[in-house]
Amino acid sequence: MRRVLIGLLTLLMLGCAAPIASAVPSPARTAKIYSIRTTDATKGVITVVGTLSPAPVTGTRIPLHQWIPSLKRWQEVAHGYSSGSSVTITTVQPGSIRTYRIAVGPQAPYTAAISPMISFKHYVWRGMFKKGLKAAGGAGQPQFTVVPPKEGPRRAEADLLANQGGYVWGDVDSTGCRYSRNWLGNLTDGLVRVSLHNGTTALTSVRMQQETETWLNYDVTGVTRLRLQVADVRSGYGPYVSIDSLLLCTN
Repeated sequence: MRRVLIGLLTLLMLGCAAPIASAVPSPARTAKIYSIRTTDATKGVITVVGTLSPAPVTGTRIPLHQWIPSLKRWQEVAHGYSSGSSVTITTVQPGSIRTYRIAVGPQAPYTAAISPMISFKHYVWRGMFKKGLKAAGGAGQPQFTVVPPKEGPRRAEADLLANQGGYVWGDVDSTGCRYSRNWLGNLTDGLVRVSLHNGTTALTSVRMQQETETWLNYDVTGVTRLRLQVADVRSGYGPYVSIDSLLLCTN
Protein backbone atom coordinates (compact mmCIF):
# COMPACT_ATOMS: atom_id res chain seq x y z
CA MET A 1 0.00 0.00 0.00
CA ARG A 2 2.85 2.35 0.87
CA ARG A 3 4.49 1.76 -2.49
CA VAL A 4 1.22 2.49 -4.28
CA LEU A 5 0.77 5.79 -2.43
CA ILE A 6 4.36 6.82 -3.21
CA GLY A 7 3.77 6.05 -6.89
CA LEU A 8 0.59 8.09 -7.03
CA LEU A 9 2.28 11.00 -5.28
CA THR A 10 5.15 10.91 -7.79
CA LEU A 11 2.76 10.96 -10.76
CA LEU A 12 0.85 13.86 -9.22
CA MET A 13 4.05 15.86 -8.77
CA LEU A 14 5.14 15.18 -12.33
CA GLY A 15 1.72 16.33 -13.59
CA CYS A 16 2.02 19.59 -11.70
CA ALA A 17 5.45 20.19 -13.19
CA ALA A 18 4.24 19.76 -16.80
CA PRO A 19 3.99 23.05 -18.78
CA ILE A 20 0.50 24.52 -19.33
CA ALA A 21 -0.33 24.90 -23.06
CA SER A 22 -1.31 28.50 -24.10
CA ALA A 23 -3.27 29.65 -27.14
CA VAL A 24 -1.15 31.37 -29.83
CA PRO A 25 -2.90 34.47 -31.25
CA SER A 26 -3.37 34.62 -35.02
CA PRO A 27 -1.18 37.17 -36.82
CA ALA A 28 -2.93 40.37 -37.91
CA ARG A 29 -3.48 41.71 -41.42
CA THR A 30 -3.97 45.42 -42.11
CA ALA A 31 -6.24 47.09 -44.66
CA LYS A 32 -6.14 50.73 -45.75
CA ILE A 33 -7.79 52.98 -48.35
CA TYR A 34 -4.80 54.37 -50.24
CA SER A 35 -6.82 56.73 -52.45
CA ILE A 36 -10.45 57.59 -53.20
CA ARG A 37 -11.51 59.97 -55.98
CA THR A 38 -14.25 60.82 -58.44
CA THR A 39 -13.12 59.47 -61.83
CA ASP A 40 -16.26 60.34 -63.84
CA ALA A 41 -18.26 63.32 -62.57
CA THR A 42 -20.91 62.88 -65.26
CA LYS A 43 -21.75 59.25 -64.46
CA GLY A 44 -20.86 59.55 -60.76
CA VAL A 45 -18.04 56.98 -60.71
CA ILE A 46 -15.89 56.67 -57.57
CA THR A 47 -12.61 54.73 -57.77
CA VAL A 48 -11.09 53.37 -54.56
CA VAL A 49 -7.58 51.92 -54.33
CA GLY A 50 -6.82 49.91 -51.20
CA THR A 51 -3.72 48.23 -49.78
CA LEU A 52 -3.62 44.95 -47.85
CA SER A 53 -0.65 43.76 -45.83
CA PRO A 54 0.39 40.99 -45.85
CA ALA A 55 -1.08 40.38 -49.31
CA PRO A 56 -4.03 37.96 -49.32
CA VAL A 57 -4.48 35.23 -51.89
CA THR A 58 -4.75 36.82 -55.35
CA GLY A 59 -8.38 37.19 -56.33
CA THR A 60 -9.66 37.59 -52.77
CA ARG A 61 -13.01 39.42 -52.72
CA ILE A 62 -12.67 42.81 -51.00
CA PRO A 63 -15.93 44.65 -50.21
CA LEU A 64 -16.31 48.44 -50.09
CA HIS A 65 -18.62 49.61 -47.30
CA GLN A 66 -20.46 52.91 -47.07
CA TRP A 67 -21.91 54.28 -43.85
CA ILE A 68 -25.64 54.92 -44.26
CA PRO A 69 -26.63 57.60 -41.72
CA SER A 70 -30.38 57.02 -42.07
CA LEU A 71 -29.96 53.32 -41.26
CA LYS A 72 -27.06 53.82 -38.83
CA ARG A 73 -25.12 50.91 -40.27
CA TRP A 74 -22.49 49.97 -42.84
CA GLN A 75 -23.65 48.71 -46.22
CA GLU A 76 -21.65 47.08 -48.99
CA VAL A 77 -21.90 49.19 -52.16
CA ALA A 78 -19.29 47.50 -54.36
CA HIS A 79 -16.39 45.06 -54.28
CA GLY A 80 -13.14 44.28 -56.06
CA TYR A 81 -10.61 41.45 -56.18
CA SER A 82 -7.13 41.66 -54.75
CA SER A 83 -4.04 41.64 -56.96
CA GLY A 84 -0.98 41.24 -54.81
CA SER A 85 -1.21 43.70 -51.94
CA SER A 86 -3.63 46.08 -53.69
CA VAL A 87 -7.26 46.20 -54.78
CA THR A 88 -9.16 48.62 -57.03
CA ILE A 89 -12.90 49.07 -56.56
CA THR A 90 -15.32 51.24 -58.58
CA THR A 91 -18.86 52.22 -57.69
CA VAL A 92 -21.46 54.59 -59.16
CA GLN A 93 -22.92 56.92 -56.54
CA PRO A 94 -24.96 60.14 -56.57
CA GLY A 95 -23.33 63.33 -55.36
CA SER A 96 -22.71 62.90 -51.65
CA ILE A 97 -20.50 63.30 -48.59
CA ARG A 98 -20.13 59.82 -47.17
CA THR A 99 -17.77 57.67 -45.10
CA TYR A 100 -16.14 54.57 -46.60
CA ARG A 101 -14.03 51.58 -45.55
CA ILE A 102 -12.75 48.34 -47.08
CA ALA A 103 -12.56 44.91 -45.42
CA VAL A 104 -10.91 41.53 -45.93
CA GLY A 105 -12.14 38.28 -44.42
CA PRO A 106 -10.00 35.82 -42.41
CA GLN A 107 -7.46 33.70 -44.27
CA ALA A 108 -5.37 31.29 -42.24
CA PRO A 109 -3.31 32.17 -40.37
CA TYR A 110 -4.54 35.80 -40.54
CA THR A 111 -7.60 37.30 -38.92
CA ALA A 112 -10.10 39.51 -40.71
CA ALA A 113 -9.21 43.20 -41.13
CA ILE A 114 -11.14 46.45 -41.61
CA SER A 115 -9.55 49.68 -42.81
CA PRO A 116 -9.78 53.00 -40.98
CA MET A 117 -12.81 55.04 -42.09
CA ILE A 118 -12.38 57.86 -44.60
CA SER A 119 -14.84 60.67 -45.43
CA PHE A 120 -15.14 61.68 -49.08
CA LYS A 121 -16.86 64.53 -50.93
CA HIS A 122 -18.20 63.14 -54.21
CA TYR A 123 -19.02 65.92 -56.72
CA VAL A 124 -21.33 64.93 -59.59
CA TRP A 125 -22.86 67.00 -62.40
CA ARG A 126 -26.62 67.46 -62.09
CA GLY A 127 -29.25 69.63 -63.71
CA MET A 128 -29.44 73.13 -62.25
CA PHE A 129 -33.19 72.74 -61.78
CA LYS A 130 -33.15 69.30 -60.16
CA LYS A 131 -34.36 70.93 -56.94
CA GLY A 132 -36.59 73.41 -58.72
CA LEU A 133 -36.53 77.20 -58.80
CA LYS A 134 -36.47 79.02 -55.48
CA ALA A 135 -37.75 82.19 -57.11
CA ALA A 136 -38.01 83.92 -60.49
CA GLY A 137 -38.67 87.47 -61.62
CA GLY A 138 -37.55 90.40 -63.71
CA ALA A 139 -39.21 93.19 -65.68
CA GLY A 140 -41.15 93.37 -68.94
CA GLN A 141 -43.32 90.26 -68.61
CA PRO A 142 -40.43 87.94 -67.66
CA GLN A 143 -40.81 84.23 -68.33
CA PHE A 144 -38.41 81.66 -66.85
CA THR A 145 -39.73 78.32 -68.12
CA VAL A 146 -37.98 75.11 -67.06
CA VAL A 147 -38.50 72.26 -69.55
CA PRO A 148 -40.84 69.65 -67.95
CA PRO A 149 -39.31 66.39 -66.64
CA LYS A 150 -40.86 64.26 -69.41
CA GLU A 151 -39.13 66.39 -72.04
CA GLY A 152 -35.97 67.17 -70.07
CA PRO A 153 -35.34 64.47 -67.44
CA ARG A 154 -31.92 65.92 -66.56
CA ARG A 155 -33.71 69.05 -65.27
CA ALA A 156 -31.11 71.24 -66.97
CA GLU A 157 -32.99 73.01 -69.77
CA ALA A 158 -34.98 76.23 -69.67
CA ASP A 159 -36.15 79.15 -71.84
CA LEU A 160 -35.81 82.74 -70.64
CA LEU A 161 -37.88 85.53 -72.25
CA ALA A 162 -38.91 89.12 -71.62
CA ASN A 163 -40.21 92.10 -73.54
CA GLN A 164 -38.01 94.62 -75.30
CA GLY A 165 -35.82 96.40 -72.76
CA GLY A 166 -36.70 93.86 -70.07
CA TYR A 167 -34.85 91.18 -68.16
CA VAL A 168 -35.59 87.83 -66.50
CA TRP A 169 -33.91 85.90 -63.69
CA GLY A 170 -34.24 82.67 -61.71
CA ASP A 171 -32.70 81.54 -58.42
CA VAL A 172 -31.67 78.00 -57.44
CA ASP A 173 -30.30 76.48 -54.25
CA SER A 174 -26.60 75.86 -54.94
CA THR A 175 -25.62 74.70 -51.44
CA GLY A 176 -23.00 71.95 -51.72
CA CYS A 177 -22.05 72.93 -55.29
CA ARG A 178 -18.71 74.23 -56.51
CA TYR A 179 -19.06 74.87 -60.24
CA SER A 180 -21.70 76.09 -62.69
CA ARG A 181 -21.57 75.17 -66.40
CA ASN A 182 -24.06 76.83 -68.74
CA TRP A 183 -24.61 76.42 -72.47
CA LEU A 184 -26.43 79.43 -73.90
CA GLY A 185 -28.29 79.76 -77.18
CA ASN A 186 -29.38 83.30 -78.08
CA LEU A 187 -32.59 83.29 -80.13
CA THR A 188 -33.03 87.04 -79.71
CA ASP A 189 -33.17 89.38 -82.71
CA GLY A 190 -30.40 91.40 -81.14
CA LEU A 191 -27.84 91.75 -78.35
CA VAL A 192 -28.34 90.37 -74.80
CA ARG A 193 -26.32 90.02 -71.62
CA VAL A 194 -26.39 86.76 -69.61
CA SER A 195 -25.01 86.81 -66.07
CA LEU A 196 -24.55 84.71 -62.94
CA HIS A 197 -25.13 86.21 -59.48
CA ASN A 198 -24.53 85.30 -55.87
CA GLY A 199 -27.97 86.34 -54.72
CA THR A 200 -28.11 89.85 -56.20
CA THR A 201 -24.33 90.33 -56.48
CA ALA A 202 -23.01 89.83 -60.02
CA LEU A 203 -20.28 87.22 -60.44
CA THR A 204 -19.66 87.02 -64.18
CA SER A 205 -21.42 87.83 -67.45
CA VAL A 206 -21.23 87.52 -71.21
CA ARG A 207 -22.73 89.50 -74.11
CA MET A 208 -24.27 87.49 -76.94
CA GLN A 209 -24.93 88.60 -80.48
CA GLN A 210 -28.06 87.59 -82.35
CA GLU A 211 -28.40 83.84 -83.02
CA THR A 212 -25.13 82.81 -81.38
CA GLU A 213 -24.10 80.11 -78.90
CA THR A 214 -21.59 80.30 -76.06
CA TRP A 215 -20.69 79.00 -72.58
CA LEU A 216 -20.88 80.79 -69.25
CA ASN A 217 -18.96 78.82 -66.59
CA TYR A 218 -17.93 79.87 -63.09
CA ASP A 219 -16.63 78.60 -59.75
CA VAL A 220 -19.56 78.94 -57.33
CA THR A 221 -17.89 77.53 -54.22
CA GLY A 222 -19.63 79.01 -51.16
CA VAL A 223 -22.58 80.36 -53.15
CA THR A 224 -25.84 79.06 -51.69
CA ARG A 225 -28.30 81.01 -53.86
CA LEU A 226 -27.26 81.13 -57.48
CA ARG A 227 -29.07 83.44 -59.90
CA LEU A 228 -29.00 83.20 -63.71
CA GLN A 229 -30.19 86.33 -65.49
CA VAL A 230 -30.80 87.40 -69.08
CA ALA A 231 -31.15 91.10 -69.90
CA ASP A 232 -31.95 92.89 -73.15
CA VAL A 233 -29.21 95.18 -74.44
CA ARG A 234 -30.54 95.98 -77.89
CA SER A 235 -33.31 94.07 -79.66
CA GLY A 236 -36.57 94.51 -81.53
CA TYR A 237 -38.73 92.09 -79.58
CA GLY A 238 -36.88 91.42 -76.32
CA PRO A 239 -34.47 88.78 -75.00
CA TYR A 240 -35.02 85.09 -75.71
CA VAL A 241 -32.29 82.67 -74.58
CA SER A 242 -32.37 78.88 -74.25
CA ILE A 243 -30.04 77.35 -71.66
CA ASP A 244 -28.67 73.94 -70.68
CA SER A 245 -27.26 74.41 -67.18
CA LEU A 246 -25.44 72.00 -64.88
CA LEU A 247 -24.07 72.25 -61.34
CA LEU A 248 -21.21 70.18 -59.89
CA CYS A 249 -22.53 69.19 -56.44
CA THR A 250 -22.41 66.77 -53.54
CA ASN A 251 -26.21 66.66 -53.45
